[in-house]
Amino acid sequence: MHPWAQGCGLIQAQTKAFDPGMAAILPDLSRRSLLASLGIGGLSLRGPGACMAQPKFEDSPFTLGVAAGDPFPDGFVIWTRLAPDPLTPGSGLPDAAIPVTWEVASDDSFREVIRRGDAIADAALGHSVHVEVSGLSSGRPYFYRFTSGGARSLTGRAKTAPVAGASLRHLRLGVAGCQKYSDGFYTAHRRLAEEDVDFVFLYGDYIYENRTGIETEADPSENSPQDIGRVHLGGECRTLDQYRQRYGQYTMDADLQASRAAAAWFVVYDDHEVDNNWVGAGARETTRAGLARRAAAMQAFYEFMPLRRSAFPRGSAMPLYRRAQYGDLLDLNLLDTRQYRTDQPCDDKRGTYCAGVDSPEAQVLGQAQEAWLFDALGRSTARWKVLAQQVMMMDLDRDFGPGYGVNTDGWAGYRIPRGRVLGHIRDRGIGNVVVLTGDEHRNVAGGLWMDSRNPEGPPLATEIVGTSITSAGDGRDLSRRNRDLLAANPGVKFINGQRGYVICDVTPERWQVEFKVLDRVSVRGGTLSTRMKLAIAAGDPRLVAA
Repeated sequence: MHPWAQGCGLIQAQTKAFDPGMAAILPDLSRRSLLASLGIGGLSLRGPGACMAQPKFEDSPFTLGVAAGDPFPDGFVIWTRLAPDPLTPGSGLPDAAIPVTWEVASDDSFREVIRRGDAIADAALGHSVHVEVSGLSSGRPYFYRFTSGGARSLTGRAKTAPVAGASLRHLRLGVAGCQKYSDGFYTAHRRLAEEDVDFVFLYGDYIYENRTGIETEADPSENSPQDIGRVHLGGECRTLDQYRQRYGQYTMDADLQASRAAAAWFVVYDDHEVDNNWVGAGARETTRAGLARRAAAMQAFYEFMPLRRSAFPRGSAMPLYRRAQYGDLLDLNLLDTRQYRTDQPCDDKRGTYCAGVDSPEAQVLGQAQEAWLFDALGRSTARWKVLAQQVMMMDLDRDFGPGYGVNTDGWAGYRIPRGRVLGHIRDRGIGNVVVLTGDEHRNVAGGLWMDSRNPEGPPLATEIVGTSITSAGDGRDLSRRNRDLLAANPGVKFINGQRGYVICDVTPERWQVEFKVLDRVSVRGGTLSTRMKLAIAAGDPRLVAA
């Protein structure tokens, strides 16, 4: 028995909105499903006689830092995870609940503490803590921290959202993702932490589940793979312990911790949080082994992300799509383009075209999410309507010859559901739609038409694709492949293959996007510069130089 657990059965943990007697009334429910059904995320389901440790830490348990997410006008989620030794099973902690105290203040010295409370870091959730702070003022920054067993975390900062519908003249947001640990250093996260943004949208690929190996592109001139000495621990992730170790290895990075602590994040997953190019209806994903793997991946994702209880996974499923409103300026629709998608056509071979691309049965969002999105777009009165999602919506020609080929893992491989989304925007006259995307490991900016081979009039919307933080190693500004993409796709206004992140400055009059790039990620402290500034005016989705 762990020394902290001695006698801990005499201590009872108190939880909200749960009667311990319910466990006897509902014997057919597993502990995890009961957590899910009650919407209890970071809280512990423990009755009389249950084990809760009261440790005195010799080494800091806050090795993974802090994070905040999903801002509302009256608060946000604050997160931490107790882990004295994050790379081992159990993270160096006993199989017991551990009390944690949290504070939110109006100043970074915590002279004016606005909210304070107690939470429980439960072993069943990897000793992670998700506190949904409420009762704060809208549209302003706050500071937060945690303490446990005599140890204190570093301080995080997050801004609440403005009240929905309130007049808002300016919003600044960051866009980032795709950060394979073994491909480069997280200098981009360090620089992103220095930006004064209202929030960051992380479009996925927080971890990579596979073994160490550079993320090579189709053209060797696309990147410069180098061995930088950062190696994934263990083999390919398939079990909960393996995913937890991988998240721990990534999140121990000091530059990444700085970024997570500097601003609230809206997070979604893409493919590598589970498996390369996974989709919900894929052949390998619907096997028993595939579902078990996905359940482990979803739990690990929840444990490490600043998500609300509404996102708590139900086995292999996670209710991730959601909406956030920023005054009368911006509605943010966060999509899930993996979980409800049908299998990729053409055997998922990039740069090809087959009959499956035009399948009427194909789905990207699934019927329920698609209906939810159409309703949100139709009801929105905000100036800008944003689709924050994972894979490119532009139907770029990737054949570079007389034929036509698409990326079958992107929206271009699903022409019918893609047409429904763009057709809804066109038919309802919905203006000022901006799509924020990742996955491509390159910066791309361009317009969206029903069929870019036959563009009619101005684009229906604008898509901004952010490059990777590190994935694919040191990039090149304009590789041969990127030049070919530009030549074959006149609707694309900008392509760049370097690493970095995107900053968007939004006003009622225009949306400005700034592509921030690094000269190298194969060494620490690469030089950051602004490669391009583009803008779109409200009412005119055509990109112009800013």
